Amino acid sequence: MDLPIDEIELLGRRVADPILGRRRAGVLLHITSLPGPACVGALGSNAYNFVDFLAAAGVSVWQMLPVNPTHGDGSPYQGISMHAGNPRLISLEPVLQAGWLDELPLEEGVLSDKGRSFALSLGWEGFKERASDEARSELEQFLAEQSGWLDDYALFQALRAEQGGAWWEWLPPLRDRDPLALAQARARLADQISFIRFEQYLFFSQWGRLKRYANERGVKLFGDVPIFVAHDSAEVWTHRSLFDLLPDGQLRVVAGVPPDYFSETGQRWGNPLYRWDMLEADGFAFWIERMRTQMMLFDLVRIDHFRGFEAYWEIPAVEQTAVNGRWVQAPGERLFAALYRAFPDLELVAEDLGIITPEVDALRRHYHLPGMKILQFAFSGDADNPYLPFNHTVDSVVYTGTHDNDTTLGWYRSLDDGLREYIDEYMGRSREAMPWPLIRCAFISCASLAVVPMQDLLGLGSECRMNTPGTTEGNWNWRFSWDQVESDLAERVRRRVVMFGRQVDL
Repeated sequence: MDLPIDEIELLGRRVADPILGRRRAGVLLHITSLPGPACVGALGSNAYNFVDFLAAAGVSVWQMLPVNPTHGDGSPYQGISMHAGNPRLISLEPVLQAGWLDELPLEEGVLSDKGRSFALSLGWEGFKERASDEARSELEQFLAEQSGWLDDYALFQALRAEQGGAWWEWLPPLRDRDPLALAQARARLADQISFIRFEQYLFFSQWGRLKRYANERGVKLFGDVPIFVAHDSAEVWTHRSLFDLLPDGQLRVVAGVPPDYFSETGQRWGNPLYRWDMLEADGFAFWIERMRTQMMLFDLVRIDHFRGFEAYWEIPAVEQTAVNGRWVQAPGERLFAALYRAFPDLELVAEDLGIITPEVDALRRHYHLPGMKILQFAFSGDADNPYLPFNHTVDSVVYTGTHDNDTTLGWYRSLDDGLREYIDEYMGRSREAMPWPLIRCAFISCASLAVVPMQDLLGLGSECRMNTPGTTEGNWNWRFSWDQVESDLAERVRRRVVMFGRQVDL
């Protein structure tokens, strides 16, 4: 029998007031999808306005994608650092308000990445000249508290700019972290390193203010942690012995998933795989520190590709697709035991999509992690399809779709006539236009949390899809505008939140 989450005992302890111990509604929207003058959404006034919209709609969870710095393709699942915040998300508004920056260098009304970086560099000069004693003290405190990852990250980014290319292509003394070469680089690049550390101070201070604002209005921030890290990342360069690499830093094997409903050839992600024996020998300190950073940023966290903690798909690096791989066991039970010992109140959600074996499900249930139910997957197969609403359990998070799915309207339009007819009948031939019948279906579910992508609340089609798995072009770019938000949308959402018992009072 499935117990309500607030009655579940985790490893001999009780979470005093678990976020998912009551019915809630959430909206999925990445920070980059917010409106604003920059080329991506940022942590400025539009983020606060979005919190106000959620609060007015009775929505108490804001889910987003990973917020780490990204590579050129913009994928938040290929971060340059597992700790650092993406500088593209920094808002210049607070820098202006603090008096460290005089004006915005706008280019044709839109602030480009180059313009934003230039403005932040001016802000750093302004900070050094005009910052208050309080701000200087805050910066010093941040640098001291985060030095365990920040110093290596700042050096890594400065070297990337100087050396060009990926770290394994650098001069061998820098590639292999020769102490003398690193000391010389720190001296040579001291100005750039100081600026990069200042960027991170801005990101984390702005994030902290937004999180407090959201929490004060009853909105919890729901983050996302990729299981793997990017090959060209500060962590792989810094902790090379923890990854399955060749002596020169090149990949021996890579991560991915075998063929499934997303791709006939599987997905070759290209991330390096862990040397779990080395991670475990150190008490999983790498993962504990990673989760410590996430707990600074978020109230609860989704673990992406949860099945990889029980067994992961290992692909020889020479393979161009994910077809010719193999399953390799991982020490997931011991890892999560270490995480919960370090953080007794940690709240996680398992992304348990794809090929889920009884062993994977047993691992999730052992640690009482809610799993995911995707309604777009519910209407193929028969009555035992786990995504059908009557098969949901309380320890679940239900979605109309995720960032990897088409929008619900786009998905519905792509179906053949017979399947659309079946879905219409299942929904009771609702008088509401799609996607609202599926949103209603999510809210009715017994799952503790129901999450709806912002695209679905706005009734948008396939052109507004966030990501298409297995592709590298045209992803992660979607943004909404406030003129798409109808004046009564918050009230319409709130009525459904209240009707289906997902209202959470402050």
